Amino acid sequence: MLNILVVDDSLIIRKNIRKYITSLGHNVVGEAQSGAQAIDACKKLKPDLITMDITMPDMDGITAVKNIREFDKDVNIIMVTSHGQEEMIVSSLKAGAKGYILKPVSEEKLAKSIATIYDKEVAQDDDDLIDD
Repeated sequence: MLNILVVDDSLIIRKNIRKYITSLGHNVVGEAQSGAQAIDACKKLKPDLITMDITMPDMDGITAVKNIREFDKDVNIIMVTSHGQEEMIVSSLKAGAKGYILKPVSEEKLAKSIATIYDKEVAQDDDDLIDD
């Protein structure tokens, strides 16, 4: 079970993501509606994973990812974005995000994105166990 922070300026999208996370057996530890709130929440709540909207008032998701990476190198971040924001997705990944989901978000898309990130981590951990 993962502890997840949901970040989006839309209450409806946050509620939907929360519902999907709970349905997948994970725990929502908090929500934020801006990049600045996401940074504060990440410091306080220390989530395993963050779903981060790219376009938000106050501070966008890319800037928030850069700031979060300065104090937490381990948290996984999945960007949530609309079609037509390919350049922003690339910038997010360069900033330290591990993946992205195109809106509209579905439980299936979220499950697949989480599995992709954590399957990669498990594979990397398994590689550490191999003696040469």
